[in-house]
Amino acid sequence: MTSLLGERSGTLGRESSGDSLRLSSMSLTERSSTESLPLPFGELGCKLSDQELRETAYEIFVAACRNTAGKPLTYISSSERAVGSTTPSSAERSLSSASSMSASPSMQRSLTSTAASKMKKALGMKSSKRGSGKESSPSRTVKKPMTIGELMRVQMRASEQTDSRIRRGLLRISASQLGRRVESIILPLELMQQFKNSDFPDQQEYEAWRSRNLKLLEAGLLLHPLIALDKSDVSSQRLRQIIRGASERPIETGKNSESMQALRSAVMPLASRSADGFSSDAYHWADGSPLNLHLYHVLLEACFDYEEGSIIDEIDDLMDLIKKTWIVLGITQMLHNLCFLWILFYRFVKTGQRDLDLLVAADNQLMEVSNDAKSSKDVVYSKILSSTLSSILGWTEKRLLTYHDTFSVTNIEFMEYIVSLGVSSAKIMVEDISHEYRRKRREEADVARSRIDTYIRSSLRTSFAQIMEKVDSNRRSAKNQSISVPVLAILAKDTGDLANKEKNIFSPILKRWHPLAAGVAVATLHSCFGNELKQFISSVTDLTIDSVQVLKAADKLEKDLVQIAVEDSVDSEDGGKGLIREMPPYEAESVIANLTKAWLKVRVDKLKECVDKNLQQEAWNSKGTNKERCAPSAVEVLRSVVETIDAFFQLPIPIHPALLPDLMIVLDKSLQYYATKVKSGCGTRSSFIPALPSLTRVEIGSKIWKKKDKSQNLQRRNSQVGTVTGEGSFGLLQFCLRMNTLHHIRTEVENLGKKIKTCLRNVESAQADITNGFESKFDLTLSACQEGIQQLCETAAYKMIFSDLSHVLWDSLYIGDTSASRIDPMLKQLDQNLGTISNILHDRLRNRVITAVMKASFDGFLLVLLAGGPARAFARHDSQILEDDFKALKDVYLADGDGLPVEVVEKAAAQVKSVLPLFRIDTESLIERFKHLMIETCGATAKSKLPLPPTSGHWSPTDANTVLRVLCHRNDEAASKFLKKMYNLPKKL
Repeated sequence: MTSLLGERSGTLGRESSGDSLRLSSMSLTERSSTESLPLPFGELGCKLSDQELRETAYEIFVAACRNTAGKPLTYISSSERAVGSTTPSSAERSLSSASSMSASPSMQRSLTSTAASKMKKALGMKSSKRGSGKESSPSRTVKKPMTIGELMRVQMRASEQTDSRIRRGLLRISASQLGRRVESIILPLELMQQFKNSDFPDQQEYEAWRSRNLKLLEAGLLLHPLIALDKSDVSSQRLRQIIRGASERPIETGKNSESMQALRSAVMPLASRSADGFSSDAYHWADGSPLNLHLYHVLLEACFDYEEGSIIDEIDDLMDLIKKTWIVLGITQMLHNLCFLWILFYRFVKTGQRDLDLLVAADNQLMEVSNDAKSSKDVVYSKILSSTLSSILGWTEKRLLTYHDTFSVTNIEFMEYIVSLGVSSAKIMVEDISHEYRRKRREEADVARSRIDTYIRSSLRTSFAQIMEKVDSNRRSAKNQSISVPVLAILAKDTGDLANKEKNIFSPILKRWHPLAAGVAVATLHSCFGNELKQFISSVTDLTIDSVQVLKAADKLEKDLVQIAVEDSVDSEDGGKGLIREMPPYEAESVIANLTKAWLKVRVDKLKECVDKNLQQEAWNSKGTNKERCAPSAVEVLRSVVETIDAFFQLPIPIHPALLPDLMIVLDKSLQYYATKVKSGCGTRSSFIPALPSLTRVEIGSKIWKKKDKSQNLQRRNSQVGTVTGEGSFGLLQFCLRMNTLHHIRTEVENLGKKIKTCLRNVESAQADITNGFESKFDLTLSACQEGIQQLCETAAYKMIFSDLSHVLWDSLYIGDTSASRIDPMLKQLDQNLGTISNILHDRLRNRVITAVMKASFDGFLLVLLAGGPARAFARHDSQILEDDFKALKDVYLADGDGLPVEVVEKAAAQVKSVLPLFRIDTESLIERFKHLMIETCGATAKSKLPLPPTSGHWSPTDANTVLRVLCHRNDEAASKFLKKMYNLPKKL
């Protein structure tokens, strides 16, 4: 903007011709975009053109920017200095000289600052890349630095001659009325008093100037006065007569003529009226609505580059000066906020809706207006506010009610702010302006959600109608082709594409105001397509290829729409039930299913009987197993599934692909049922994890493990660790066979898919695209097998360690003398069990199960050390034994390089390895560590009496409970004294 100022100032000598040139260069798009967007401030009712309003606004601006002390302005244009177009009087020159040092410093400020605009930043606008007053485009540069005053002149399109005349007039007014404030001057009247014909370059310009001032007095004092006129007011009647008479006998301006005296005598009483009936120092000639708003709108337009449309970089300085006109125009901060909102929005529309910055700024400015609206009770302000917001809302809704036609991927970034403008405008109008709303309970109305709901439904219905029209048009043009896809099948696909477009592009934006935006959209599309489908189904009497295609497409569309609705409503209060109720099922499948219902029912019942019968006869032992080492029942069930598939494809119907999903569901559920039964009754991992005994304390020096008390101690240990609640009848062999069985089913499902594809290719109705696109999905079966293998794997591991090997773990390991009851017996039996696993389990499952056993054994080892009860006690020198035993336990799984990967073993051993060093630490240090951890947890107040730390279930050297358990199992006097004093722990349970 500023780089063009030098050239602009030289082209504005002839103001009217310059304006016409710029208006003619405005594109048709820009002009048409504002034709339906009139100013919302109200009609003036007089023939004041935009140019006349601009000239008047500039006069007010220059007058208002005089110094606060009331001294006259001084300004001599470069043209006057050069040629002296109109020579001031000696008195004017002396006044000019006297006030040259006191002229408004803000008007004289040079435009060389490159600081970012605070207003732009506050409005959320991007900073300009160009330096203020330096350059705007590569082809144009500034000829000289400019001041704020010069910038405003160029922005208001006032020539230097016009500007010079205005300042000269203000100088004369100040000379004759020294000390008068700007609000006490009736500017049009006073300027008419100062200028005559000879002050203008031609008669035509003079007459236009005189006519403008009379029209301005008429607008400000008669048509739109701040204080309403009394019909009997003599001054108003006299002023009307003078203005009417001026068309026949022009008023002589520039001197105290009789006509000017008459004009003054009529104007002054009207302008000086006040609401309380007393005369006022302020003259109300331009502060009546809507005249003042039209004038202020013109001033605000100066903040924009009138060629590019963007906000100029110097807006901060310029706005400071524009605000000086408030006292003349009766503008308040609230009115300014409202007018500035409008000008931002208006400029965005006027410049072709391409400048996102203007839209963002308007949206942010609307927040200020919203705050104002909540506190204002002014009737006039509310009326202007309502008109402004109605205009914005009308414009936005015209686009949002058909937002699919308005927005696309290329301009989607504009949508959020346009929606925000519309919704915020509606909320203000309903919540802050509408008295009817105030009488309602606030929670009964959700303006934003209601508006967005309307936009979504309206736009999608329109788009759906357009899709229907397009599909029908394509059908008519392709009716002579031998192969054609049914119209509703195409419509279903296009509707699904529209739903995905909505979900991916528009719903993420609309969800800000409506939590179920995507759900509302798909519910609308579901209803639109459903109406068409109902008519189609009512006419179907038998199954044909066309009807199957339509029903299949409808079924797919419905599933997609419902899925979107469910995903969109996961976090809603009702879980999306309201939306689902709005989407009654199409029941497309039932039309086909009814024709094959009897056949399917027979096959399903037969398959179910096969599963139950084989499961009842299954022994789950090594006898009768096959080369896959899985249960014979699985082989029989899979054989029945294959027979069902063969029978299905032998049915004398031409629509196998359409009915295939129903068959897949039946087969999937049957195999899932079998897989679920395979794992049932085997227990879970938690079934075999013993309950931790209560904390106790060993007896120092006593014979903890006496041979004669072995049975008694064993009974006590069992009561301490709890009883196993799992199914004791399931041995390791059974677990392995069941896991092999589930793995076999999972593998065979893939073969079933290949078989179904082969069958599809061989049936007459299978087109290439349907066959190639088919995917056999046994999701329920695969999921059940996966879950079953995981459950059986963990259960088998924990049963082996905590039940099968409990006699060498719980009942023997480290009981009594640590060195005499080490881990070797357990390792021996563990190795045997791992051998059984390796021999029976399928290769793909072997490492998975052994890894689970490893983790269970490590957990068991830690439980012995930390929850072993009063039968176990460890001295510091025992720590090496514990570490050696654990290394031996790890080595079992490494198997000299033939076992599990080293990194897998080390990762599983990390917890044990972190705890073992505690057994090396001396008792005093353990006690101090325990106290430190407790103080960290409970605070300094717990120093004297520490609470018993809870068992977290995760053993760690930084866990107070873990450290306490090491102390409980520490075989020395210091630990015993500390535990007795602190917790009075018993020595026996």
